This record gives sequence, C-alpha cells and structure tokens, in this order.
Amino acid sequence: MPGKTEKPPQAEQKPRLLSGGNPQIAKGYGEEPVQAYIAAMPGWKSELGRRLDALVTRAVPGVAKAVKWNSPFYGIEGEGWFLSYHCFEKYIKVAFFRGA
Repeated sequence: MPGKTEKPPQAEQKPRLLSGGNPQIAKGYGEEPVQAYIAAMPGWKSELGRRLDALVTRAVPGVAKAVKWNSPFYGIEGEGWFLSYHCFEKYIKVAFFRGA
C-alpha cells in the first residue's frame, strides 16, 4: 500500500534463561519444541542434551516428545512419560518416572 512501510522480519529471539540456567521454552509437543530447548541449553549442557536426545530416540523407536514445565519429556503413546531432564547452574537433572 502506498505510504505504508513494511517492517523487516524480526530475528528470532533467544529463549530466556530462567534461574539456574534452564531455558524458557513454550509448552509444545513433538520434535520441534524439544530441539528448541536443546539448542537453548547454555554451554556444555546443549551437547549433553543432544546426546541424551539421540540416545533416547535410538533406544525407543517412535518415542513421543514434548516440552512441558520448561523441560523436555520423552514417552510412549498410551503409556505416558518415562524421562525428563532439566538444567541447573552446574548440572542437568535427569528424571526417570515410575522406575523406568
């Protein structure tokens, strides 16, 4: 339209790190939010996140993935979640649910 200028597309903002260095990622299901979380993990934690994700994906064919409560979750459709992890300042907490 004449007289209107289009705004250039904004560059994607990096996710905010919450206390302890955990990335704030919107709740979502599937590969995309989990990969966004892993990419936003600070420093050495991102590489560990990639390795954990690859290990679970290789070991559990068809694994369901989600980000909930600012943490990635892994599960089996119809059986629930079995693993999650969460960044802290000096470590990553890996939680196994129901004795997995």
